[in-house]
Amino acid sequence: MEGAHPVQLIPVTSLDQPGLADYSRLTDVALRRVLEPEGGLYIAESTKVIGRALAAGHRPRSLLLQEQWVPDVAPLLQDFPEVPVFVGEPKLLEQLTGYNLHRGALAAMHRPPLASVDEIIDGARRIMILEDIVDHTNVGAIFRSVAGLGADAVLITPRCADPLYRRSVRVSMGTVLQVPWTRLPEWEEAAPVLHRAGFHVAALALADNAVSLDDFARARHERLAIVLGAEGDGLSRQALATADTVVTIPMLHGVDSLNVASASAVALYALRA
Repeated sequence: MEGAHPVQLIPVTSLDQPGLADYSRLTDVALRRVLEPEGGLYIAESTKVIGRALAAGHRPRSLLLQEQWVPDVAPLLQDFPEVPVFVGEPKLLEQLTGYNLHRGALAAMHRPPLASVDEIIDGARRIMILEDIVDHTNVGAIFRSVAGLGADAVLITPRCADPLYRRSVRVSMGTVLQVPWTRLPEWEEAAPVLHRAGFHVAALALADNAVSLDDFARARHERLAIVLGAEGDGLSRQALATADTVVTIPMLHGVDSLNVASASAVALYALRA
C-alpha cells in the first residue's frame, strides 16, 4: 500500500488460505470457546475497537477486512508492519465468518496475561464483581457502565462469561479493553482477599434484610465492591454470605428487579465515589 502507513495486504482468494482459520465459523459458539480463551486469542470487531485494543497494548496476529476499510485500518498498524491484513470481497468474507462484516474489520488479537487480583484492586475505590453472568451482552454492557460511570475495575468469577468474547467486546464499545479486570478464585479464597484490602462488599439482591440503595449510598464507604449475579438465579449463597450488606434498588409498579446491566448502571451512579 502506498502512503505513510504501509501494511502487508494479502488478497483472500480461497477460504482455505493459511492464516484464515482464526476467522472461520465464528457463529459456532463451541469453536469460539476453544479458539479464543484456550488458544490465547480474541476477536476485535470494528476499527474503533481494534484501535482501543492496540492502545491498550494488545498485539494483533492478523486482520480481516473489506478493501474500502484499508485507509482506516492502515494508520493503526504503523507499529505492526509485519502483521498480515487479509482483504476480500464481502460475499467471500461472509462465507468465511458466517456473517456480514458491516463494521468493516476484524482482528485476531493475542490475549494479554491476566493480572492478579491484588494488582487489579490496588488503589481502587469502586470495583464491580460479576458472579456467573453468562450472557455476553450483559457482560459487555456492564463494562460500558463501569467505564462511563467511573468504577476502577471489574472482577469476574470462574464461571462468568468471557469479557473478551467478540459480542462482549462489541457491546462494551471496546471498554473491556480499557477497564482493568481479572478473574477471582472461588469465594472461600476471594472473600478474605477483598476484606483484607478494606473493601465493603455490597451484594445487589432481593432479600428480607436488604438495605435500600438510597440509604446505603449515604454511608459513603471508602472502598466498595458491588456484587452482581446472573438474572434468574441471582447471587449464590456463598456470595451473599461474603457480603457485608445486601442492597436492593427500590422499584415501583410491582416490578421487583432490573436487567443486570441496567442495575449495574443504577448502582454505580448512586454509589459513585
